[in-house]
Amino acid sequence: MKKVTIAVLFLLSFLFVFASLDLAPTSDLNSPPSTHVSPRYIEMGYKETGALNMVTAVLADYRGYDTLGETTVIFTAGLACLLIIESRRKPKR
Repeated sequence: MKKVTIAVLFLLSFLFVFASLDLAPTSDLNSPPSTHVSPRYIEMGYKETGALNMVTAVLADYRGYDTLGETTVIFTAGLACLLIIESRRKPKR
């Protein structure tokens, strides 16, 4: 069983490294996010959202549904952890 686990981990590691080679390079000023998305957020962020903080404008207004989904996943994972811990406790007598 241990050999199978090591083989699966090795295969997954290889797949992750192979997939990471296809990611866009960081700090590329000619990439689409740097040439289209970021300038729009910087120029129009206050006018469109009214938020003084740029991070708040992006997370709360532009990516609100995404942030809500991430928060829901984290809350659900925390609740599941609490339920697992509670189910393993011995009942008090």
